[in-house]
Amino acid sequence: MKLSDLKTDFLEHLEIERGRSLKTITNYDHYLSRFLEFAQISKPEDITDELVRKYRIWLNRQLAGKTRRGMDEGLSATLKKKTQNYYLIALRAFLKYLVRREVRSLQPDRIDLAKTSERSLDLISSEELARLLAAPTGDSLQQLRDRAILELLFSTGLRVSELCSLSRYIDLKKDELSVRGKGEKIRVVFLSQEAKDAIKKYLDKRGDVDEALFIKHTNGGATDAKSLRLTPRSVERLAAHYAIKAGISKKVTPHVIRHSFATDLLENGADLRSVQVMLGHSNISTTQIYTHVTDKGLKEIHKNFHGKKR
Repeated sequence: MKLSDLKTDFLEHLEIERGRSLKTITNYDHYLSRFLEFAQISKPEDITDELVRKYRIWLNRQLAGKTRRGMDEGLSATLKKKTQNYYLIALRAFLKYLVRREVRSLQPDRIDLAKTSERSLDLISSEELARLLAAPTGDSLQQLRDRAILELLFSTGLRVSELCSLSRYIDLKKDELSVRGKGEKIRVVFLSQEAKDAIKKYLDKRGDVDEALFIKHTNGGATDAKSLRLTPRSVERLAAHYAIKAGISKKVTPHVIRHSFATDLLENGADLRSVQVMLGHSNISTTQIYTHVTDKGLKEIHKNFHGKKR
């Protein structure tokens, strides 16, 4: 069977059997097409260690050139290695699929990912967070919406895409709601009283019947756009706007507020496994970027218990 046909079967497998999103399938299609264009082979048994080695060299040089051209835009070597890994992860997933199909090819565990530097967190202090949440001060629809968005982001730790997909028909008498996250997985997130109050005030003032929880507004009213639902990019601009208004010099995004949600829980005694579930991380290794927070108590432990017999 031709590699191009196997690739098509693999993408259909991701869509139908694995339930992956259209965006994920599109990305995998792009990464695998890039490999096949480079390899110029038609049979799966032609994928060898040597071919993958040459592909990695080519990939590194291609992306390194793009990174150098993009240095003025803030791209880094870390991003370069991380981007290379996306291509390798796609190829490895494809090879795992071939193993399941009992198609002879390179074993997926022969492909190691490029080493990347440890991920760093963009964080704001608790004082900065308080100023950010208090920044929308008016009673217009837009101000009420923006306050509700910021409160909800901090209360739940939602990804911005998850927030934008919410329906207005949520039960504010409850302290929780279900969201559909990455990989179409459902999880429960929890609402603070501040978030519930802000959402209620916003919804009470809305006069439209759009089913989206957060919609676009112009001069205090709904727009006449075909789709009223607020986009992730709009929420990102909103967060940046209120960060400036709150006098925060750091770059603030919805993801930074998600980091604040996680670190707030850990600093107040929550365990890493619980935070993993609330964030919707499939693997706890992703959540472990927050371990620096739980490590803060180590200094006090060392001070209290080390060298007492000297």
